[in-house]
Amino acid sequence: MTVTTDAPPTMPTSADEARLWSLIESAWAELGPEPLALRQALVERDPADEDDGPSYAIDDWLDPFLDRLGHLSAELTGPELTDLDRVVERKLHDIDREDIHEVTDGSDDGFLYCRGFIVALGRGYYEAVRADPAMALPDADCESMCYFFAHLHNERFGSWPETGSGISRESFGNPAGWSA
Repeated sequence: MTVTTDAPPTMPTSADEARLWSLIESAWAELGPEPLALRQALVERDPADEDDGPSYAIDDWLDPFLDRLGHLSAELTGPELTDLDRVVERKLHDIDREDIHEVTDGSDDGFLYCRGFIVALGRGYYEAVRADPAMALPDADCESMCYFFAHLHNERFGSWPETGSGISRESFGNPAGWSA
């Protein structure tokens, strides 16, 4: 039997958002000063500079970052993981925009993974790209970030979290971000 409700969508709280960004920053901080400097350089770079090679040096740090993020999330409860997944879902949805896609390019999945990269790099980079899509990097990729907390929830509790948000993190799912 399917039960339908007219409940309003569940929105992330400011506390949940703060917790996400704090966990991300803590995971990066545990890796030392080099990735911190690389992330800061991405936030401060001139997007008109055609030499993006150094910008991709952060790629080597993504797997260690995700490992640390998993370690820092090891004791979180099911509801806490669901709350964090809801924040990630909202962040990915909010930057599901045509102007950002024009910079990053990519297929449906490729654009999602690029948005995962933007979130994974932390609030500073996320806000920089949100304000100026030219700050995004073409073909950047952090697929694991897109469903990171959902996968942790599934691994620990045997179920996919229900965020109740009423939105999709998938590419081209944010009608406000795309011209008709």
